[in-house]
Amino acid sequence: MNEKLTSASRRSFLKSSAILGGAAMTGLNLSRAVHAAGSDVIKVCLVGCGGRGNGAVSDNLKAAQEAGLKVQVVAVSDAFEARAKGTAESLRKEFKSDVVDLPDDRVFVGLDAYKKAIDCGVDMMINASPPGFRPYQYKYAIEAGKHVFMEKPVCVDAPGYRMVMAANKLADERGLKVGVGLQRHHQASYIREIAAIKEGKIGDITFLRCYWNGGAIWIRNRDPDMNELQYQVHNWYHFTWLSGDNIVEQHVHNLDVCNWVMDDHPVEANGMGGCEMRYRGGNRGVGQIFDHHFVEFTYANGVKMFSQCRQINNCWNNVSEAAHGTKGSSGCSSGPGGTNPYVQEHIDLLNAIVKNEKYNEGYYGANSTFTAILGRLATYSGQVVKWDDAIQGMPALAPEITSWDQDPPVTKNEDGDYPIAQPGVYKPY
Repeated sequence: MNEKLTSASRRSFLKSSAILGGAAMTGLNLSRAVHAAGSDVIKVCLVGCGGRGNGAVSDNLKAAQEAGLKVQVVAVSDAFEARAKGTAESLRKEFKSDVVDLPDDRVFVGLDAYKKAIDCGVDMMINASPPGFRPYQYKYAIEAGKHVFMEKPVCVDAPGYRMVMAANKLADERGLKVGVGLQRHHQASYIREIAAIKEGKIGDITFLRCYWNGGAIWIRNRDPDMNELQYQVHNWYHFTWLSGDNIVEQHVHNLDVCNWVMDDHPVEANGMGGCEMRYRGGNRGVGQIFDHHFVEFTYANGVKMFSQCRQINNCWNNVSEAAHGTKGSSGCSSGPGGTNPYVQEHIDLLNAIVKNEKYNEGYYGANSTFTAILGRLATYSGQVVKWDDAIQGMPALAPEITSWDQDPPVTKNEDGDYPIAQPGVYKPY
């Protein structure tokens, strides 16, 4: 990426933050206008039928119900047959046919099944596939003229970031609406307090802190019938090319809040981390991600953001953000939370669709995601890493995968372990 495009991405971040910062205050006051596709029914497909996918489609339908809108789920897809069929059956049981219309021939299975779901006459894609797949699926949906709600993070590497940013621009050109699952932007307590910070409540920002320190997460066992690629996709969180590591997959929420406060993204990072407990004992040889990261980020104006994330049991836990200024400090959230933000983010997206208003969260979704990637590059390498250098020079981690016959980008070594980054050896770009 050249310098001009890098600067443009920052301007897009600032512009989109200003437009969308108060979106959640719209509440349920949606117009009954015809949406952009020319019908009063918004037809939706779900791509990725895991736990978050099921949660996202449920939130979307609840949002439509509370807002008095007509949304109909007409297709689902997943890489694995059991998940696609299980989600379809669950939705059929819970909702009537005017809300869920899912015949067997619109339940798609396979690594390229998302294309079939997107191409079967839908207006909107809900995307909750593993993050490594997301840039390709988002690009395809936007090129097909669909509105999109995609979960965070939106990519795992620099080529994915560039792909998402290009698709964001195309979405704007085509009048498509894009939501990203960074739901704190739709939580009244965050909107209220961050607005107060921007109005000078704590003076000039001097530094920020953010945390997602918690316990160990799930590990999925290998099915004897799975090939190597199937196992890695099944156990996706534990592979950097699929999840981005926990600093990207989970801690992105907290990093996003700090970027929101700053109306910017960091320009460099340094840090440390490792894999101390995750793959010990019976869990050896099941994945490759770190279990703790600490990063010092620096913004263009010199302000520092100190970041911690950890997934180790029986340790101090904290999930929070804080901004410190010349007149005091703030936890970045205060007062009542308002409507469930997981539902509110869908209300706001549907509102933009039916009113045909400009709405694209893809810019700050991409910049907050790449903030987390920058942090991972710092902890993996032990080096100072710079935003522009990483955008330009980081190699691809996540190739386009469309068939189970393809080889995954990482394999076990002769000791039966997957490669885990070694600080001082790993090259960030």
